[in-house]
Amino acid sequence: MTSTAQPAGTTRPMTAGLILILGALVALGPLTIDMYLPAFPAIAEDLSASGTLVQLTLTGTLLGLAAGQLLIGPLSDAAGRRLPLILGIALHVVASGLAVLAWDITVLGVLRVLQGVGAAAATVVAMAVVRDVSAGSAAAVVISRLMLVMGAAPVLAPSLGGVVLLAGSWRWIFAVLAVAGAMLILLAVIALPETLPPQRRRSGPGQALRGYRAVLGDGRFILLIVVVGLAFGCLFGYIAGSSFVFQRQYGLGELQYALVFGAAGLVLIGGAQLNPPLLRRIAPERIIAGALGLICVAGLALVAAQAAGAEGIAWFMLPLFCMLAGVSLTVPNVTALALSRHGEAAGTAAAVLGAAQFGLGAAVTPLVGVLGNDGLATAAVMTGCGAMAAVGFVFYLMAGRRART
Repeated sequence: MTSTAQPAGTTRPMTAGLILILGALVALGPLTIDMYLPAFPAIAEDLSASGTLVQLTLTGTLLGLAAGQLLIGPLSDAAGRRLPLILGIALHVVASGLAVLAWDITVLGVLRVLQGVGAAAATVVAMAVVRDVSAGSAAAVVISRLMLVMGAAPVLAPSLGGVVLLAGSWRWIFAVLAVAGAMLILLAVIALPETLPPQRRRSGPGQALRGYRAVLGDGRFILLIVVVGLAFGCLFGYIAGSSFVFQRQYGLGELQYALVFGAAGLVLIGGAQLNPPLLRRIAPERIIAGALGLICVAGLALVAAQAAGAEGIAWFMLPLFCMLAGVSLTVPNVTALALSRHGEAAGTAAAVLGAAQFGLGAAVTPLVGVLGNDGLATAAVMTGCGAMAAVGFVFYLMAGRRART
C-alpha cells in the first residue's frame, strides 16, 4: 500500500534548528567519502598499493553505506530514530580511530567498509526524519536544503583533507573523522528530537519484512530508486576518477585539486538551491526530465571532448559542471517522490533508496579504474549512468500514465 498524502501522525514542525541538525548528520557520509581523496597517491605509496586498490577502499565505503542503510532503516522504524543513529555513528568513530593504525591496504579497506556502515545511520535516519514530518513538495524543499550541505561537504572535505596533509600524514585524516563523529553523537544526544512516536513503530522482524515487501513490491518506487541510484552513479563516477584526472592528467597539486573539487561542489549547492523556487512553478517530474536531459547532453559533450584529446582543463570542467547541476536537481526531487509513496515505512523506504544510491556508486567506481582512470573513462561512466537514469525515468512516467487509464 502506498501513500502520497501528508504523513499521518506528524510529531513536530520542520524547524530551522532541526534542518541544521539533519544537515550536520547528512554531512558525515560525504565527509567520510571525500575527505581522503587528495591522499590517494600518498596512501598508495605508503601502503605499497596500486591506484586501483586504493580506489577499491572507496568502493568498500560505498558498499558499507549501502548495506548499513538496509540494516539501520528497518531498525529505525522499530526502535525509533535516535538509538540506531547513535549506535551507528559510534561504530564510525571506532572504525575511523582504527584506520589511523592501518598497516596495509586490506586492513584499511575493511575499516572503510565499517566506516560506511556507521555513516549510513546518519544518512538514513536524516531522510526518515524528513519523511516523518513532511511529504511531497514540502519534503523536496527540505531535501534541497540538505543538498546544500551535501554539496558543501564535498567542497570542504577535500580542501580540509588537503590542509590536513600539509600538517601531517594521511592517517591524520581518519583522526579528524573520528573527532567529527564523536561531535555528532553529542549533538544527537543533546538536540535531536525523537520524531517517530511508539504508536507508529513497526516492531519485530515480521514487520520489517512486510515493510520491505511493500516497498519492493511497488514498481514505480523501484523505478525511482533506479533513477536516483544512477544519478548518484554519475556523481560517484566523477568522485572516483577526479583525483587521477586532475592530479595526473592535468597535473594539479593536492591543494589545487581540492580547490577544483570544491568548485564542483559549489555547482551542486547552486543547483540544489535553485530547486525550491522552481518547485513553486514547475512540477517535480518536469524538473527531473529537464535535469536528466541536461546530464545526457553535457555528458555527450564531455565524452566527445575527451575522445578528441581536447587540451585544457576547461574542456573537462565546463561539461562536468553542467552534469553536476543536473544531478543536483534530479536527486532531491526523485528522493521526495519516492519517499512520499511509503510514509508508513519511511525508514525502510529511505534505506532502500540510500542502498540503491551507494550500491550503484560502489558498482560504478571500479569501472573508472578498469577503463583507465583518465578523463575519457570518467566521462564515459558518468554519461552512461545519466543515460540509463533518463531511460528509467521514461519508464516511470509511462507506468504512471498506465496507472491513470
